[in-house]
Amino acid sequence: MLVFAASDKGGTGRSVTSANLAYQRALTGDHVAYVDFDFGSPTAAAVFDVPSALRGTEERGLHSYLEGEVTEPASIDIWRHTEHPVLRARQNQSGRLVLYPGDAGGGEFATGEETLERCIDLLLRLNSEFDLVMVDLSAGRSYAVDLVLAATAHPQMRHVAYRWLVFHRWTRQHVIAAAGLVHKENGILRSGVDRGHDEETLQGNIRFVRAAVPDPESAMWAQGSPAQAAWMQSCNRALRRLASDQHIGDSVVLGTVPLEPILQWREQLITEEDVLATQIANKETLESLEEIARRLTDDAHWGLP
Repeated sequence: MLVFAASDKGGTGRSVTSANLAYQRALTGDHVAYVDFDFGSPTAAAVFDVPSALRGTEERGLHSYLEGEVTEPASIDIWRHTEHPVLRARQNQSGRLVLYPGDAGGGEFATGEETLERCIDLLLRLNSEFDLVMVDLSAGRSYAVDLVLAATAHPQMRHVAYRWLVFHRWTRQHVIAAAGLVHKENGILRSGVDRGHDEETLQGNIRFVRAAVPDPESAMWAQGSPAQAAWMQSCNRALRRLASDQHIGDSVVLGTVPLEPILQWREQLITEEDVLATQIANKETLESLEEIARRLTDDAHWGLP
């Protein structure tokens, strides 16, 4: 299955959350590819602690492949090349976890028919090799979004299962932006229909993920004043109404990731050791990531029987 990770703004937690979802699926035994289509900022390797490609790879990156400069993109076995001690001690039951990085110094670029053909070929090959292919897209209405919309509408990919995750923070501006990315003019739905997608089918394959969501009832905010607590509760209610009005309410939310203090300082994977041994991360965060990862392929959460 292909999963496209999108957001209308930077700073939504798209890359760090999608990397965590890929990691969680690999822990369950799935073979997982993480494809860095964030063309303007290919830094996914930093989340996986792979020092050789922190800002992309120096040769055979996805930019070079899609532009026809190389015939095969570079791939990095994360378990072998990470400097993260927990990942290096790969659990026995885990599946493959492979990063396809962009080029160092690469940027956004316009795409044509040849680029589309290479993209289709890449997605088809990865879909046949891996159980789950997580494609991290550039923020906004980007060339990367247009490219994969065109690719998944192509007859060659008619029988390939795909899903979209649209990430946003739990703020008014981010809710409005995420809704616009999907529903407004030049958004995913209208652009997808223009490229040959069935609107109802495409819409059914889109879910939202709310990231860095503060819980007014959590111990983290227990030291706040009564006025602050009341204000947070009021904001939360207003945001729920806004999300519903913008057609991104609870019925189309795949999951919510709580505000996690360590992720405000460092984009990283959340492991059991972070929760149980060093106790630097919250149990609720790990559980939410595990649950969203499970729901990625659970049809009951996608309106399917």
